[in-house]
Amino acid sequence: MSEWAVELEDVKKSYRTGPIEVPALRGISLRVAHGEFLAIAGPSGCGKTTLLNIIAGVTPADDGMILLRGERVQRVRRSVGYAFQQPTLLPWRTIRSNVELGLELRGVDKAERVARADKLLSQVGLSDFGDAFPHQVSGGMAKRAEIARVLAIDPELLLMDEPFGALDALTREQMNVELHHIWRETGTSVLFVTHSIPEAIYLSNRVAVMTARPGRIAEILTVDLPPRRDYGETMASPLLATLADRARVLLGAAAHRE
Repeated sequence: MSEWAVELEDVKKSYRTGPIEVPALRGISLRVAHGEFLAIAGPSGCGKTTLLNIIAGVTPADDGMILLRGERVQRVRRSVGYAFQQPTLLPWRTIRSNVELGLELRGVDKAERVARADKLLSQVGLSDFGDAFPHQVSGGMAKRAEIARVLAIDPELLLMDEPFGALDALTREQMNVELHHIWRETGTSVLFVTHSIPEAIYLSNRVAVMTARPGRIAEILTVDLPPRRDYGETMASPLLATLADRARVLLGAAAHRE
């Protein structure tokens, strides 16, 4: 097995609109260690979602190398979990049966599915809501259920595309704390896309700051904070302020170049 969960080398992607070729990504190179939480921050339209889709095998790159655990990505991988920004819970299924869905599609027997779902619902604080339907829970609860559903398949890699973007500020803070706890408990490798620089720094080991389209990695910032992080203390820490200032400088310089 490769020492890296994800390896990208000089990845490029363009889209064609009629006769016009629109560059989305240029020269993306990075490595993600096993168990690492890497946040990807950048302006709207810089190719963050395209990059996740390429890693997931949903969208082919035009050029470059994409490896997961040392193997080339040529199709969608069953070992990759994907959490989207928009709600994806099936409204006719209970919270528990939504969490079971991936296991059900893989032919896992009912008893094991229920046991796995109940364990994850406990981890995300939803033990009392397994029999509820999505419309009966809050937005934050629904997001926790979606994360539990992705984790139920025991993914080697978890991709998260602005999963908390539609939540109110307080619920988003709570979900940041929940996600950080879940990641520490599971040790899953995570790539997390966000527009929020403080969110990226609070959650991650490193932050890849991307330029405006065509997306490039301007710099990768190392987050030298304790593994266990109090949200309030972290947000008020001088290190977070320093890293956030550096990220804003990088984003501003990129915008100026464009």
